[in-house]
Amino acid sequence: VLSIMISSLATGTIITMTSHHWLMAWIGLEMNTLAIIPVISTMYNPRSTEAATKYFLTQAAASAMILFSSMINAWQTGTWDITNLSYSPAHILLTTALAMKLGLAPMHFWLPEVLQGSTLTTALIITTWQKLAPMALIFMTLNNLSTTTLILLGLLSSIIGGWGGLNQTQTRKIMAFSSIAHLGWMITIASIMPNIMILNLVIYMIMTTALFCSLILSKSKTIQDTTATWTLSPTLTTMMMILLLSLGGLPPLTGFMPKWLILEELVAQNLSPTATIMAMSALLSLFFYMRLTYTTTLTLSPNTAQAKFKWRFKPNRTTLLMWASSTISIFFLPLTPLITQ
Repeated sequence: VLSIMISSLATGTIITMTSHHWLMAWIGLEMNTLAIIPVISTMYNPRSTEAATKYFLTQAAASAMILFSSMINAWQTGTWDITNLSYSPAHILLTTALAMKLGLAPMHFWLPEVLQGSTLTTALIITTWQKLAPMALIFMTLNNLSTTTLILLGLLSSIIGGWGGLNQTQTRKIMAFSSIAHLGWMITIASIMPNIMILNLVIYMIMTTALFCSLILSKSKTIQDTTATWTLSPTLTTMMMILLLSLGGLPPLTGFMPKWLILEELVAQNLSPTATIMAMSALLSLFFYMRLTYTTTLTLSPNTAQAKFKWRFKPNRTTLLMWASSTISIFFLPLTPLITQ
């Protein structure tokens, strides 16, 4: 059953990314939504059922808005072509719907709740793979979308993504707000330099995958759980520390690359106030990454002598994906000139 769901997820995303007709794009999005819902509710507890219901309602509402916006656009222009979105109310409605699908502020309320009700693996799928189809639609309709609206959405998302994460103790909720903040950066640059948006999306997905793999391996559901990572694997602890700093966007690491390029481009476009606010909001995000880094590496959980230390249970799964994505997430910055030529 799981393989059917995963293949449906992949198929839905690919249909949306390769379609030129609005109805096909909508079908792909619906396949995506319907495939992930059983995966979210596999835990058979009220929390996961609630998460699946919330996810379904928000995604169904956003899909309906996308269908409605494409219908009124087709009504006005006589074409169902995705790239020909010239009717103004249609593209405003579409921007709102895609923001809701992605979890951009102010339509972000569902994302932390849904992640909290899911397993860490499901949360990984929702924060990475599920962002691909809506981002593809944004990329295809960029010429017709309002730059001002996108920048405002991006600013709000980066601020709320930083602010909301400050108060959290659950790693899944922290990753949800991290996702909101990163998506804010992507949307801000989208209509100015789409290729930087794609680069940012790829780097964000690699870094998020690496961190979620680390959390899954160390079974860390709360900040307190991360304190016991050292007893499982000192190597994993060190990698998690550098990964978190990379996600925060500190200079020698890969995570600095998209922030650097975006700020540079915003300043070049005379959007210095926007760039300043974005940089300040990154400090909020950096605070909760630093807090996670501190608990992971510099504190030990107050265990009693009888406590079962994690090193007794050796991890038995292959961690190739984690090590590969971690390496890219940390050491990729020197290759920036090759990518941005």
